[in-house]
Amino acid sequence: MGKGFRKRLESGIIHWAIRLNRSSRYRHIRKTVRDLLENPKNPYKRFFDSFIIFLILSSVFILIWEVKHPVPLWLDYYDIYFVSLVFLVEYILRLWISSDLTGELVEEYEKAVAVGRDFRVGPALLRGIKKKLAYMVTPAAIVDLLAILPAYRPLRVLRIFVLFRFLKLLRYTRSINQFVEVLATKRFELLTLLGLLFFVTLTGAIAIYILEDMHNPNINNLFEAIYWSLVTITTVGYGDIAPVSEMGRLIAMIIILLGVAMISFATSVIVSAFSEKLHELKEERIVESINRTAEFLIICGYGQMTKMFFRQAEAKRYNYIILDKDPERVQEAIHDGYDAIVDDASRHTTLSRFNVKNSKVTVLCMSHDDVENIYITLNAKSIDPRIRVIARASSPRIVSKYERAGADHVLLPNQAASTMMVFAILKPIIYKAIHAIFTGQNVALLDEIRVHEHSSLIGATVGSINFRAYKLILIGVQKVREDRFIFNPEDTLVLEEGDVLLVMGHKASTAYFRESSCLDEKGCLR
Repeated sequence: MGKGFRKRLESGIIHWAIRLNRSSRYRHIRKTVRDLLENPKNPYKRFFDSFIIFLILSSVFILIWEVKHPVPLWLDYYDIYFVSLVFLVEYILRLWISSDLTGELVEEYEKAVAVGRDFRVGPALLRGIKKKLAYMVTPAAIVDLLAILPAYRPLRVLRIFVLFRFLKLLRYTRSINQFVEVLATKRFELLTLLGLLFFVTLTGAIAIYILEDMHNPNINNLFEAIYWSLVTITTVGYGDIAPVSEMGRLIAMIIILLGVAMISFATSVIVSAFSEKLHELKEERIVESINRTAEFLIICGYGQMTKMFFRQAEAKRYNYIILDKDPERVQEAIHDGYDAIVDDASRHTTLSRFNVKNSKVTVLCMSHDDVENIYITLNAKSIDPRIRVIARASSPRIVSKYERAGADHVLLPNQAASTMMVFAILKPIIYKAIHAIFTGQNVALLDEIRVHEHSSLIGATVGSINFRAYKLILIGVQKVREDRFIFNPEDTLVLEEGDVLLVMGHKASTAYFRESSCLDEKGCLR
């Protein structure tokens, strides 16, 4: 009977574990909870963190206020029940996602089936519980647990555990968390310093306790000697306990000198840690700031082409970030007033830092090295084919390689410069006209008119549009569906949503035409 019951119980547990493990809804909920609690890139995490921080600060404020003032009943209920309940739910959720208990059971069951042996629930269940217990004894989990205890108010001493709620800020306040991470990088140095501090403090305490036992009425036990030694070595010096014998004062002088040396050492360690980490923290803030925008440029390389790009007035309206492997060029870009970080855009991990799924990203490959630009193009397209890549090529012979790598547009600045030079020599009037158009002088400008979903141009033929009335010249039409540019199109060409008209005229003329061709303000603003 007992053995049969155990078999049925084990069978029920494993079927329950398999059903949960195979449930897409269960996996989705688990992933959503983990993402909200642990993924800093989750768009809702900052709201959740702000909510928890508010609960922590309000709970601590109530604790401070009730020392001298009566607390309203509703505020007491808020602190006892609501805040504690939220922290309890958060603790349970973190314990739930700390390890996959059902996964442990299913994995053990599959191994048993594969080798043909009997499945035992006990070992797999025990292994999963051990992982839960391992999480429960971590400092962060202990703080989360102790932060729930103030809910039980009959024991007034438990109210001091509200201070553990304040320690939860270490998890939810990023600046404090980063400070702890920076200190963690110098753990060996700080632990060495702490051990030295403990040794000197204890040695000084024992010495002063022995030497001042019969002479100093303020030192009656070893604890008071340790207290005096610690206060002295940290150069605080309250003055409530002071040595009276010559040997005691000599010990005090030695301890003070050692204390100054250790404080200087600790300061240098912390400053060096922050100086090493400061540029990394700054770069992370720049990346996070650019990831919150809906559209941005990733400019790879800070050279002459990038400098010329930023000299254009139109370039300043784009959100951007500059990536370069050379720290000197990055420093030059920062000195020029641009946001730049030291990183290699040809590495997969570099471009993966950016929010390519929710933002429209354009990568500009501006490096002088064609191999590097091609690697960057391949890297960008492997991360997300929707990333638009505009690459610089040094020779027309390499254009085909860029196209095979997936580049959307390939620029040939050397060829363009040589062509303009030929025009300047042989056809100076054409050169002046082209130069005036592309440099934005007070002449006719080339502009793009996109046929949006609210545009009145949808379904119209080119011949039915009176461009002359708008003082515009139609150069050509980019057909989106056919993915081809039609130069000087026929009058019978029908315009569709998404088509782009390339026109030439004054800026005011193109603006007036754009407004006239829209059915509402929403369409015009696009």
